[in-house]
Amino acid sequence: MDWVYDWVHNSSKVVASGDPYANQIFNQWGKVQMTAFPQLSKEDIDNIFAYVDSYQPAGAPAAGAEGAASGAPAEGGNHSVLFGVLTLILAILALILMQVNSSLHKLANDKEGVPNPKPIPFYRNKRNIFFVVVVLFILSGYFLVNAATTVGYNQNYQPKQPIFYSHKVHAGINQISCLYCHAGAEKSRHAMIPSPNICMNCHKAISSYSGNALQTAEGKMVDGTAEIQKLYDYAGWDPKQQKYTKPGRPIEWVKIHNLPDYVYFNHSQHVKVGQVQCQTCHGNIQDENEVYQYATLGMGWCVNCHRTTKVQFKENNYYSIFTKYHEQLKNHQIDSVTVEMQGGTDCQKCHY
Repeated sequence: MDWVYDWVHNSSKVVASGDPYANQIFNQWGKVQMTAFPQLSKEDIDNIFAYVDSYQPAGAPAAGAEGAASGAPAEGGNHSVLFGVLTLILAILALILMQVNSSLHKLANDKEGVPNPKPIPFYRNKRNIFFVVVVLFILSGYFLVNAATTVGYNQNYQPKQPIFYSHKVHAGINQISCLYCHAGAEKSRHAMIPSPNICMNCHKAISSYSGNALQTAEGKMVDGTAEIQKLYDYAGWDPKQQKYTKPGRPIEWVKIHNLPDYVYFNHSQHVKVGQVQCQTCHGNIQDENEVYQYATLGMGWCVNCHRTTKVQFKENNYYSIFTKYHEQLKNHQIDSVTVEMQGGTDCQKCHY
């Protein structure tokens, strides 16, 4: 392991020392230098090896789970389709029985010599007309109110980006922390979009993609290696010469999550202080190839979150000034504190 520690801390130094095994690896992989990680301790490296040795691919059955994987569906599964089919069958059966009842009633009247009343057409029946008018009124009111209260909402907005960047590959499969790229999320108001230099920290050594097939939301296949070449073009990096050969330029990412100018939102207050997970607002970002706006980000959505979200008071110096709530928690007068209890639904909190 001492050799491994030296290699991880600075592989170039090990190669330069003339170590035969190091030079063999260096030549075998096209003389591409491994990124140096001098900040990693020996314990960190041991933990990485332990994780790799115990890693199981996603979807692999856990011990004792073979029966569940091959047997009947799990208890409590989703039966909504079954219920829908049964409801449809019962509705059709009810209509058939109503028609049979009407026919039998006419036959009975004919047998007894009682004249059958002339049926009124559906469109002239006052009861039917009233029912249709009420339904149309309710539906039109619903759609009108829904349209009026969602003006400016961009939920499910998914623009095309200059480079196909897969969060599923980076944050999901490779488990890169969100804060590595979005460093401002716990330090400032804005999460920040990483510069090409952040991407190049890894992609100086990773010039091709050989993972799972990539495809757009429309099902179009994507060449991952070609997308990395686009990054090199923006960064001004020549992978053959292994150096920057021209000035870099910023990647013109298309902003997805837009809030009105009159709304104040601070990432650090939510991520660092409130301990809110990225997925709360952005959905399962680690499973997305192309990012889209998961939540409405509307006022009602935010207010409802403030009303129900419990604040993490324990070991959080930010909330040390709220002595009243600390005493009430200590005396078991309350079991938790929500954002609303601290004024989280006051107008000036978001509209300053």
